[in-house]
Amino acid sequence: MDNRSEVREFLTSRRARITPQQAGLPAHGGHRRVKGLRREEVAMLAGVSAEYYARMERGSLSGTSEAVLDSLARALQLDESERAHLMDLARTAGTTRPPVRRRAAQPVRPALQQLLDAMTDAPAFIRNGRLDILAANPLGKALYWPVFQDPARPVNLARFQFLNPHAADYMPEVQAQRATAAALLRTEAGRDPYSRELSDLIGELSTRSEDFRTLWAAHDVRLHHTGLKRFRHPAVGDLTLAFEALPIPTDPGLTLTALSAETGTPAQDALTLLAAWYTTLDHGEREIPAPHASEQHS
Repeated sequence: MDNRSEVREFLTSRRARITPQQAGLPAHGGHRRVKGLRREEVAMLAGVSAEYYARMERGSLSGTSEAVLDSLARALQLDESERAHLMDLARTAGTTRPPVRRRAAQPVRPALQQLLDAMTDAPAFIRNGRLDILAANPLGKALYWPVFQDPARPVNLARFQFLNPHAADYMPEVQAQRATAAALLRTEAGRDPYSRELSDLIGELSTRSEDFRTLWAAHDVRLHHTGLKRFRHPAVGDLTLAFEALPIPTDPGLTLTALSAETGTPAQDALTLLAAWYTTLDHGEREIPAPHASEQHS
């Protein structure tokens, strides 16, 4: 992905959403030719010259100090995830594109799989920034069973949400989940703009899903650490679970997500039924199929 285009479109989209009134600027009469703030207004709020901000908005963040980036983030009223994205874009600005190489799927260390398997009462899985599910415990495989039945490999949450015709049956709030997925992929693109695997996935989704194209064009980013997820599982029906998504410091780029139900709730009963149902499946249905040899690289 082109860093300069990413910077330009991100800053332009953030500037367009803020009115002068929201920025604390005096309202002037007459017609404004631009949506949101003008470039010179952003420059004034950020404490830089109009020429300097115009250069940044043209996509040139290379060499910009963290202090200036902080001032720009305040001027554009960026939230935590947007500020982190701006810093990622600045960090990768001016870097040389590495040689294109095909990388093997990122393995999950045995110790992490053991940790997942020790979590017997909570569905849990490990994903990467591309939203590939790389490992899961038995209850996680049971909960996400419809996702694992998708024949595309590697198992990918975004691909399932946007491209699988049964996604809306399994995810009652699929539109919100799609928005989250697109924002997480946009966030990851800022961190790793030269990832061949990520670019391939975004290209696939952009080609095949109008919803994804619309959400991707919004340039929204997100940190997704805690909240609720709602499911309509084919085996146990509706259930709502709380989740925690925890980055794994020893394995940069990987996130462990665990889900839970409150004690004594119908959701907890549903998880108990789900675990029992999963044991009735034959061994082949319960396993996550390994990628074919031709699919070991994206």
